Order: sequence, then C-alpha cells, then structure tokens
Amino acid sequence: MKKYFLLTLAVIGFAGASLAQEKPVSWNFSAKKIADKTYEVYITANITGDWHLYSQNVGVDGPVPTSFSFTKNPLLTLDGKPKEVGKLIKKKEDVWDGVVNYYEKSVSFVQVVKVKGTAKTNLAGKVEFMVCNDEKCLPPAEVDFNVNIGG
Repeated sequence: MKKYFLLTLAVIGFAGASLAQEKPVSWNFSAKKIADKTYEVYITANITGDWHLYSQNVGVDGPVPTSFSFTKNPLLTLDGKPKEVGKLIKKKEDVWDGVVNYYEKSVSFVQVVKVKGTAKTNLAGKVEFMVCNDEKCLPPAEVDFNVNIGG
C-alpha cells in the first residue's frame, strides 16, 4: 500500500512539474506546391502572451537566433535559406547592448525546395529558437519537424 501511495505522489508531482513548464511557442509545418516540382515549406511559430521569438539575424551577440538544420535528402534540393514572413520588430534592448530583431504573435519561415523526380518524399530537420519577454528568457529549445512533399 505504501508503494502505491508513493508512486501516486510521484506521478502527481511529475504532472505538476510538466504543467509548470512554460511553452510560449507552438509550431506548425506545411507545404504548398508553387510550381512543377517546386514547393514552399512553411515553418510557422505561434507565440503566446508577451513573449517574442528572435529572428535568424538577431542583430547582436547574446540571444540565440532562430536557426534551421535540414536532414539531407537526395530527392530534394533547398533553394536558398528560409525567408521570414511576419512583422519584424527592431528594438534597442539594454540587456543585449544593442538593437535586436524579433517577432511577436507569429512568424513563418518559408523554405523553397525542389523535388528531383516524381516520388513522394519529405523535408525533415530541426528548428532551434529562443524566446524572451520583458522579465526573462527561456533556455534555447529545439523542435523536430517532418513535412511531406511531392507525389
């Protein structure tokens, strides 16, 4: 009986700790065909509350810029770097000793890819990002993604 009581307490404690973790960014991933064998992959961040997510070009040393690493796929070629689509905010922040570039509410990172052949494939990878508000920053985080393309 004592074991079950301790196990129950441990489960409740773990659930409470999980709920206490802040996750101010949710990510959505999709692809849209824009030409023959050419797709735009949308990697969209939805940012809650008063948090902001840093641009790929953050502007100063300190905050971690949003970055992407794509898994090599012989059926795809990347056309340039992801483009940012959203309302870019440039603000002087004393804590970073300069002007920083970031987004609030939402931003889409759009990566153009070209498919070799006619097979269905996917673009996989990771996005690394950091969010802050006026009081604190959360540690950098990574999210894996996998988007179906072609076919």
